[in-house]
Amino acid sequence: MPESLFYPASYIVMAEAEPDLSTFENKTGLAEDMKFLASMPELCDVTFLVGDTREPVCAVKAVLAARSRVFHKMLYQAPSPQRKKDPPPRENKLRLFLKRSSEPLLNLQNASQQPTGQQHQTLIIEEFEPDVFRQLIEYIHTGCVTLQPRTLLGVMNAADYYGLDELRRACAGFVQCCINVDTVCALLASAERYIQYKCTKSLVQKVLEFVDEHGNEVLNLGSFTLLPQHVVRLILARDELQADEFTKFQAALMWGKKYCDNNPNPNLKEVIGNFLEYIQFHKIPANVLMREVHPLGLVPYHIIMNALAYQADPASVDPGKLSPNRIRRQSQGRSMSVQSSLDPYGSNTTLSSSASSELASSDGKHSSN
Repeated sequence: MPESLFYPASYIVMAEAEPDLSTFENKTGLAEDMKFLASMPELCDVTFLVGDTREPVCAVKAVLAARSRVFHKMLYQAPSPQRKKDPPPRENKLRLFLKRSSEPLLNLQNASQQPTGQQHQTLIIEEFEPDVFRQLIEYIHTGCVTLQPRTLLGVMNAADYYGLDELRRACAGFVQCCINVDTVCALLASAERYIQYKCTKSLVQKVLEFVDEHGNEVLNLGSFTLLPQHVVRLILARDELQADEFTKFQAALMWGKKYCDNNPNPNLKEVIGNFLEYIQFHKIPANVLMREVHPLGLVPYHIIMNALAYQADPASVDPGKLSPNRIRRQSQGRSMSVQSSLDPYGSNTTLSSSASSELASSDGKHSSN
């Protein structure tokens, strides 16, 4: 046998096992087409009216049901009545024959009367903001979505709510790299809306820890004035906050002025008064107290005098008069943090203090647009 006819055994096996096929993938094109599909209302069969503004978001029910068991149950499984169904009536042979012979005609007549699962549905979604829900729908149809700090918490909770575990894990991973000075206030502001969801607790705790480590930078941010009042008080009252007391006073003053600009007939002194108990004025230098704080007329005179007296002779002033709130919290041995309170129906997470319940309800709620 000629030498050229001899082949290694491994080559022969590989040649026999390798099929004569070629796989071509165009996932990018598919994602773009599916995104286009969800953007065309005439091609969709369900419309969600989302948020307080009832903004319409369209989708394809079959795609939603295939990707999320929650959507499948919502769109296709009608609630069954709590009563025993009556058995179907027995039909005689003649009636059964007539029914079978007329099935094509009946099908044509009933073509316009589609079952509920094939009709265009309109549902109201109040739990999530329009931008958040739109990103969720985009991910379900295309398999990709652009995560951003402003909507991150909402998307993560929506993914958890609708059983999209891969998206929830992606959001949790993105949190680790997106918490910075520029995004921290946006994350805290969004947490206010989604505080009842379980994914919020761990994220808010990480954000507050970042705020503690970068206190002076965060308190000087313009976006700090957009936080709700009780969140500002929560931050200022934390023992772990690494910020000097004058910076804390300036942050409270900046927040108070912004609040007064956005609300009719406010009293700046009363607004600032909500934060004074969390500021240790005796740690502010005397010259700064007299030059920067006292002339504003926002801090009661006795607080200024007690702070100056303590700096002159610490033994002459009762520490309880300097920071009554801090003394009270230290005596209870707890610090300000995100706590979880249980109710009979499950777990609720609230931005509150374990030592001061008044932080849970703000005197004048301040929200950002």
